[in-house]
Amino acid sequence: MSVFTRVTEAELTVWLKDYSLGQLLELQGIASGIENTNYFVTTSNGRFVLTLFEKLTARELPYYLNLMAHLARHGIPCPAPVADRRERFLGELNGKPASIVSRLSGKSLTHPAAEQCAAIGAMLAEMHLAGQSFPSQLPNPRGPDWRAEAARQVRGFLSAEDAALLDGEIDFHRAHPLDGLPQGVIHADLFRDNVLFDGPRVGGLIDFYFACNDTLLYDIAITTNDWCMGPDGSLDPVRARALLSSYSAIRPFSADEARLWPIALRVAALRFWISRLFDLHLPRPGEMIHAHDPEQFKRILQNHIASADNAIWLE
Repeated sequence: MSVFTRVTEAELTVWLKDYSLGQLLELQGIASGIENTNYFVTTSNGRFVLTLFEKLTARELPYYLNLMAHLARHGIPCPAPVADRRERFLGELNGKPASIVSRLSGKSLTHPAAEQCAAIGAMLAEMHLAGQSFPSQLPNPRGPDWRAEAARQVRGFLSAEDAALLDGEIDFHRAHPLDGLPQGVIHADLFRDNVLFDGPRVGGLIDFYFACNDTLLYDIAITTNDWCMGPDGSLDPVRARALLSSYSAIRPFSADEARLWPIALRVAALRFWISRLFDLHLPRPGEMIHAHDPEQFKRILQNHIASADNAIWLE
């Protein structure tokens, strides 16, 4: 586990006395994740996931926990936070903010077909609609200001060619913002490993700790850039059309969204190229063991810049 706070069965048994979850039967560490410590917890009342937050603070966490509770109440298959006996979603365990949520069924896919892309497109649209009634607001902490500052910090590690590409994209998106498009709650990290499939259906959307309020089209572009890519970093038209068609059947795209789709794809690729460069060159001590390869999103970005036909997929 990349970030780890050890929890023993004895410690968790004491902590669970504040909850109506029955007797602890099993505690198992989850060996994935780079932001938080996670455990599978089985009690006499069911299966859950315990999270100890290594970076987010107790002040920041209510947005995410309340959002998951809101979405779960509106039929979105996401982890539902469990309230303690004092109706609080957030507690503290071993000096870290901690919560326990329902454990969802299914497993993530490495190689989704068009059918799975269609399913995630429809679910993303349902999530965006359900998020419209969520009252809290959290501006995207990884928006334009973050991109510019993080780019400045990693620039010195890059070749002259890559630095020029990075500078050019920062300037381009500063001049072509997506601010006027429909806004709302976005997941902001709906990669394949954050979706569980239970047979043919979406069993769960997980890891909402990058969620925020931003442009809905940006969220669709983030998802498309992961779910619909070929090995060379170019969009697979069959999977992309499946995802976008299923999404638009539930929340139709506006004319402006269709027009700005190529820009959304580019800024979504830029965000993850920058974050992967940052994680590779400037990791926080103890946080990262295996940084993702930044070259993947650089190739995706370059392909989006070179492509002239991405816009037709939203017509």
